[in-house]
Amino acid sequence: MEEGKSSLTSLIAAFGRAYHSEFDSPKIFNDYLAKELITTEEFHSIKENMVQGIAFFNQEIAEKSLENKEEIIKWITQVQLSPTPLARAAYCEQVVGTEMKLGLKQYVILGAGLDTFCFRHPEMEHTLDIFEVDHPDTQAWKQEKLTKAGFTIPGNLHFVAMDFTKDFLVQKLLDAGFSNQKTLFSLLGVSYYLTKEENANLINQLFANVPHGSSIVLDFADERLFTEKGVSNRVENMVKMAAASGEPMRSCFSYAEMESMLEQSGLLIYEHLTPERIHELYFDKRTDYLSAFETIHYIHAVKK
Repeated sequence: MEEGKSSLTSLIAAFGRAYHSEFDSPKIFNDYLAKELITTEEFHSIKENMVQGIAFFNQEIAEKSLENKEEIIKWITQVQLSPTPLARAAYCEQVVGTEMKLGLKQYVILGAGLDTFCFRHPEMEHTLDIFEVDHPDTQAWKQEKLTKAGFTIPGNLHFVAMDFTKDFLVQKLLDAGFSNQKTLFSLLGVSYYLTKEENANLINQLFANVPHGSSIVLDFADERLFTEKGVSNRVENMVKMAAASGEPMRSCFSYAEMESMLEQSGLLIYEHLTPERIHELYFDKRTDYLSAFETIHYIHAVKK
């Protein structure tokens, strides 16, 4: 990770959640605390950068909405930035709720960024241990933000500083209090940036020391990732932006490839949401720009 890059990605993701909570209706995922972790200066800067960059995303909107900055911000946020983070968060937290009823004891959020799950669910403080795993710089930045915003760290939240995409260290989880109990891993917004081999190795390591019934929620891009343009070229734009940032997208999977990779780690796919199913569940009958992102799938897989 280049200095500041991970935090910038986390900041933009939090901006998308905060924007949705404040301005969009109906809500797909209501992260009502996200804005508390973004300063006024950061919020303004992100919005200004969107306005300045609208021509990259859509020349027609740029020309038509030149004087309407809020419409430009809404268009970029709803079309390009927010659909996948909102829907996958809604899906993942639905899975957490279901797994809690089935004896879940630990929830590991890989690439946590500015996640606010534990603060939105104080009722789980004594029933669910939450481990946020992220790059050391990102975690230090987040903890500073939490302090400035006046958040109190609950006893069930454990920070694990690690660049897990390069070297996953089980010992760091164990040092933070992780144990051999039923666990749910969240691996969202990560698989695209790893090679297929790196994805397989990471999942193997995650499930080497957890009991049967433990599971993972992840998103992945299908084999159309590098050929599909998407609505307003948003898939193509996503790939181009990742490459320009120095973190290119490296892998996409057919369903059969994903199934095979998970099976090699002792996992069975319990649920698979296609882009069409995601749209039906989370975006159907909306009257704004929000719609399910082409090529992106969600998986819930369980250790046999």
